[in-house]
Amino acid sequence: MNPRILLVEDDPTSRAFLLAATEALPALVDLAGSVAEARELATRHAHALWLIDAHLPDGSGSELLRELRERGLSTPAIAHTASRERAEHAALLAAGFDSTLAKPLPAGAWTDALRLALADEGGAEVVATEGETPTDARAMPVWDQAQALAALAGDAGNVAALRALFIAELPATRDAVASAASRGDVGALNGTLHRLRAGCGFVGAARLDAAAVRLREAPASDAALQGFLTAVQDTLSSS
Repeated sequence: MNPRILLVEDDPTSRAFLLAATEALPALVDLAGSVAEARELATRHAHALWLIDAHLPDGSGSELLRELRERGLSTPAIAHTASRERAEHAALLAAGFDSTLAKPLPAGAWTDALRLALADEGGAEVVATEGETPTDARAMPVWDQAQALAALAGDAGNVAALRALFIAELPATRDAVASAASRGDVGALNGTLHRLRAGCGFVGAARLDAAAVRLREAPASDAALQGFLTAVQDTLSSS
């Protein structure tokens, strides 16, 4: 019998990619886009594995895991995050996750980590750097097709489908970033940028990703915000 897995992910682009990769195990997948939805599904069904996003609209993955553990649930759990900073991954492991994965990553790397966890042989912690140095977004291509194809096992059709979903969500994401920046709400700004960057990686939106990194590093900078908005427009115009 195929394992039943809970996938917790709120970003539509990342969710579509991770759902397809998880179902390919093969597995039966329950989807949740928030702490509340995940809590309800985790307590209703017996899962072989939980795949929990570190940052969710109504809380954190660590808070969700703590609550589920307090309810006596012992399902193995992997945290996934767009961050590649060692400190964040270490904090997730300290919170009780069995392993962590950094998004984006190729579908094969994702399924390999899930198979290891399901076999109770440990997971995979994927951390690239201590931090990220902002890159001039203007020097980056709007689309990095090689990166997108690598993430999606060379399937150009899947790249096109995910990219269409990404583009459809981008205006709302742009507005959320602009609103958070105007309010000086750094927490909301970083949360939105975090979700966006995972999607950028899966579809190869290189210029927008670089602009998002710069804005995250300088949230009060008008120039960084304008650079981000310009990168959004470049991305929309090229679709």
